[in-house]
Amino acid sequence: MDIFSFHAEEELNKYGPLAYRLRPKSLDDFVGQKHLVGEGKPLRRLVENDMLLSLLFYGPPGTGKTTLAEIIAAETKAAFVRVNAVSSSVTELRQKIEAARQRLASDGKRTILFIDEIHRFNKAQQDALLPAVEKGIVVLIGATTENPYFSVNAPLLSRMRIFPFEPLSQQDITTLLLNALQAPVANLQNVQITGEALTHLAEMANGDARAALNALELAAALAPVNDSGEKVIDLALAEEAVQRRFVVYDKDGDSHYDVISAFIKSIRGSDPDAALYWLARMLEAGEDPLFIARRLIILASEDIGNADPHGLLMAVSAAQAVQMIGMPEGRIPLAQATTYLATAPKSNAAYVGIEEALALVKKRPGDRVPVHLRDASYKGAKAMGHGKGYLYPHDFHGHFVKQNYLPEGMKRPNLYRPSGNGYEVSIKKRMEQWEKLRGKDDAGE
Repeated sequence: MDIFSFHAEEELNKYGPLAYRLRPKSLDDFVGQKHLVGEGKPLRRLVENDMLLSLLFYGPPGTGKTTLAEIIAAETKAAFVRVNAVSSSVTELRQKIEAARQRLASDGKRTILFIDEIHRFNKAQQDALLPAVEKGIVVLIGATTENPYFSVNAPLLSRMRIFPFEPLSQQDITTLLLNALQAPVANLQNVQITGEALTHLAEMANGDARAALNALELAAALAPVNDSGEKVIDLALAEEAVQRRFVVYDKDGDSHYDVISAFIKSIRGSDPDAALYWLARMLEAGEDPLFIARRLIILASEDIGNADPHGLLMAVSAAQAVQMIGMPEGRIPLAQATTYLATAPKSNAAYVGIEEALALVKKRPGDRVPVHLRDASYKGAKAMGHGKGYLYPHDFHGHFVKQNYLPEGMKRPNLYRPSGNGYEVSIKKRMEQWEKLRGKDDAGE
């Protein structure tokens, strides 16, 4: 590092953004990602044993991907070279790789080549990395907010270990904020924060440490000095700093369950306006969007079912979209799925059917599979009579043949009763036709 770079680094440590000044220098100071860097966890063991491998950090912004890469470089005493995936060219990449080769040859010092937002590299840029990674000239650490299986070339991906980063928990964010108020480098020793304000900042950060620290820094700057020479960050200041009002919503308490209940019941009741209101209420309060997506998937089968089979596809697609693009854009597919399901024809026939089937199984736990339905694909099965008498439906007109598919002696239960809504109208007609062909009580008593 030359004298100008050193001076710039000193200035940043004094006056740079709070999130930059508070970056941890060691694994012990790193907050969050315990599944990766907690005691005995895989990534921590690699670092402590100085076993540098090419890594790919995948997760939302502000979860510590860049910080952890810098810590790894420091703890393994490797040179740390950062590349901007947006502005770097193949020529620049090759220059940095050549410098790494010379560093390894002359000093025996390894180089960590850190590429933030590696998914922004085109195929030529990613391919240019392959020889250097393969030969060990550089240890590549890539960071991305996009699903690497869609955004990183397969040859490069196969040479890297993928480590998923999770949004920081509210407790992790709270710890970071409290640490910041005590850290000398933060210059916030004369700042106090109320419990409500602390909770609001931690919740509104949505697992993003950078966003939380930036909000704290802004709130501290806005806070007036009182007669005791102190600044107090209250709820109003916290709301102003994050530009979001406090919403009464306890994610671990009654409000959490009451709001999601209102949301589900609004969709079940075919009221898209009410459903969107409760969806907005949850999103504004910082609810986990994947929790909402999971509930939509359940509802799509429980309350809509085969009245509109596309409902389940819509709900699953929304969940996948939220995972892929994150928030805040994830609110859009959630809203699309919510309005689709709210306006879809409704049926709980599949839900009622499986509940009644489970009750029937509990009453008759010893029923055996009829011989003609047993697996006859393995050697010796036919000698035991398996499959004997089975009628292959595709060999018959209409791809249907009268045949018993229930345990011997069981009266045919009427478990699936399609509603008169949506696509189940067609299903009901087909089932009525089959029932006529089958004949009443063909399975016997």
